[in-house]
Amino acid sequence: MADSRRYWTTLAVLCLGTFAILLDSTIVNVALPSLMTGLHATLDQALWVVNAYLLVFAALLILAGRLGDRFGPRRLFVLGLALFAVSSALCGAAQTPVQLIGARVLQGVGAAALTPQALVIIQSVFPRQRMGTALGVFSSMVGLAAVSGPVLGGIITTELGWRWVFYVNLPIAAAGIALSYAFVPDIRANRRHLLDLPGVLLGSTGLAIMLYGVIEGQRYSWGTVRYGITISEIIAAGLLTLAAFWLWERRHAQPLVPGTLFRSRTFAIMVALSLATQFALQSMMLVNSINLQSVLGFTAVHAGLTGLPLTVALTAIAPFAGRLTDRFGGKYVLMTGLAVFALGIAGVVALASAHATSLTFAPALLVGGLGLGMIFAPVATMGMRAAPPQLAGAASGVLNTGRQLGATLGGAISGAVLATTLTSAMRSRALTAARQLPPSARPEFLGGFAHTASSGLQVGRGQAAASVPAGVPAALAGRLERIIHDVFVHGYLAAMRPTLALSVALLLAGAMACLLLRRDPAVARAREQPLTTARETTRA
Repeated sequence: MADSRRYWTTLAVLCLGTFAILLDSTIVNVALPSLMTGLHATLDQALWVVNAYLLVFAALLILAGRLGDRFGPRRLFVLGLALFAVSSALCGAAQTPVQLIGARVLQGVGAAALTPQALVIIQSVFPRQRMGTALGVFSSMVGLAAVSGPVLGGIITTELGWRWVFYVNLPIAAAGIALSYAFVPDIRANRRHLLDLPGVLLGSTGLAIMLYGVIEGQRYSWGTVRYGITISEIIAAGLLTLAAFWLWERRHAQPLVPGTLFRSRTFAIMVALSLATQFALQSMMLVNSINLQSVLGFTAVHAGLTGLPLTVALTAIAPFAGRLTDRFGGKYVLMTGLAVFALGIAGVVALASAHATSLTFAPALLVGGLGLGMIFAPVATMGMRAAPPQLAGAASGVLNTGRQLGATLGGAISGAVLATTLTSAMRSRALTAARQLPPSARPEFLGGFAHTASSGLQVGRGQAAASVPAGVPAALAGRLERIIHDVFVHGYLAAMRPTLALSVALLLAGAMACLLLRRDPAVARAREQPLTTARETTRA
């Protein structure tokens, strides 16, 4: 009984530290308008306050997982949390946009150092028959952090100011560090390995370059950035660097990403499903957030609260899905979860209308949350079980990198599809609506929609894609305003369908891929190799 309490306490500490990291991925978005005013930042600078964190975070996850293998996951967990706390204080104290972006880079380093360690410690501390349940509880926390960000960010920014969006991390981090030394064991693998420095350079650089291209693609309309260099060339350079990384890893005696991980079909499929799930989740959150705030006029807090059914369902079902994975295996739990999540996203599209309320989306979000709850724990459990214990850190780093890549690609690709389809839908709607106007007003009205391709996603920040031209008589202005709003609303609702259809198709393909999962006896034997605590390890 005492041992049981101890490892559940360990899980609580891991949840606390990871919650702060995941919360920071979303909470800052709500504070951007106040931050821009307070620091006199441009829109580009404000976007890099978000993107600098995400870029560094994703690029360093594999390295951080491997460092956990070498120096111990608890040490990296505490170090990451400490760096995250210090950089959060620097963010809150920043006096210029450049200072804030620099501090956000440090935050990303701290977040990357911490994140892969939780899965390794959970796998090491919990008995095999309880690991799925533990990861189910951990997954509930992930969902809670994702949906809490907009709500907490809105409240904190309104009541205390944007700086407190960063300062709120300090007490959480301090508690996490103290409790880690008290309740998290210092796990070490029996085998020491050298750090693959060329692999670190090639892998991190390749990921950073590719992610930069993906993140910045929408802002530059997927065209030229500067000096004649295009977004497609930047992404290609990143992919070529990653190809060089993969070739180097195949020849290195102790690679950063051991090829043995991907010899397991189960592990490879879990990485792909982690990417697909996060792609779909980020796509749904992006598209529906714009729908709630710009089409329906909800505040950020109201929009965040609208997502509560998803969080409640995820939190309730994830531990149960973890227990089912422990008892029967995760294959059919995972397959069902992917199909149900796809159904939930399809429901969001079907229920969207110009007169929708928070309650309108509750059934679809509830179904989506049930699906997500059946995905997170099986993916983590099966992915970690498929990896040899001595490669747990590398496995966690790869799984988390897949998750972060999925979120980044989901935002970028869905944003591009949304902007393109929104432009087409609005132009078509505008041509029809123009017939209601006097002939003299039609050219200027249609001209207002000429640049929707570049400004389409700005509606997510509460801006319309077109506005009433200056000098229009008051009698006509009100009519024009209503028509413009109608064009945007119905154009956006039409654009939602193909954008989210991509995510639905990806999830259904993932569900079919689960049929390829099979039990791997070699992995089961490999997992019997023991891990020891630092006190039991004989150091060379």
